[in-house]
Amino acid sequence: VQLQASGGGLVQAGGSLGLSCVASGTFVSIYDMAWYRQAPGKERELVATITRGGVTNYADSVKGRVTVSRDNAKTSVYLHMSGLKPEDTAAYYCHATIRMRWGRAESDYWGQGTLVTVSS
Repeated sequence: VQLQASGGGLVQAGGSLGLSCVASGTFVSIYDMAWYRQAPGKERELVATITRGGVTNYADSVKGRVTVSRDNAKTSVYLHMSGLKPEDTAAYYCHATIRMRWGRAESDYWGQGTLVTVSS
């Protein structure tokens, strides 16, 4: 199973950017999906989560500026960010809890980071 993230780039403060992450491989179900970020010199932090049923949760630092969503097939997760600030600069990672086979426990998977840089 692989998570492939894309969509990072350079944007001016106040601008918008969208990130995508798609899961590929053999699995039977994807449960919660999420976006995390890690700024230079800082720990990785949660940005937003979305359950299989579409329930979302956001970090206080991004509430009102970020929207997380999933596709109908539940294999992709998106993050739309607006009103970007320089402090949003970070590598953004997608995460998913995936069950590969029925009867086996689900496991956590991470995508590679996609860099978002917000210039002031």
